[in-house]
Amino acid sequence: MLKCFRIITQVTYLYLFALLGNVLVKWLHLPVSGSIIGLFIVLALLHFKVLKLSAVELGAGFLMSEMLLFFIPSAVAIIQYKNEILQHGSQFLIVILLSTITVMIVTGLVAQISIRRLANKKGEIGK
Repeated sequence: MLKCFRIITQVTYLYLFALLGNVLVKWLHLPVSGSIIGLFIVLALLHFKVLKLSAVELGAGFLMSEMLLFFIPSAVAIIQYKNEILQHGSQFLIVILLSTITVMIVTGLVAQISIRRLANKKGEIGK
């Protein structure tokens, strides 16, 4: 029960950061989603150790594990565009495949660079 309460509290924290991002986007007229700005705020606070990872870790883990649920509304809504999909389906498929491959490559490269930097900091490479 305590773990459930902590998850709810941490998800609420993350939601508040998303709301803060929305406010900043409105005030500054930024062409970016407020939730993205909110995530960058969380990232900055974690980086500068203003916010401890333990303050959002369980909530973020829960949201990541339930991520598929967030895509159901958009997957259902795509039914409205049946004619466009039938007409331009191959183009959509090409864009989806290329963007998926790009994300996989960039993620792999960033992961490798991060692992190398971490290993260099620990002195594990070069000995």
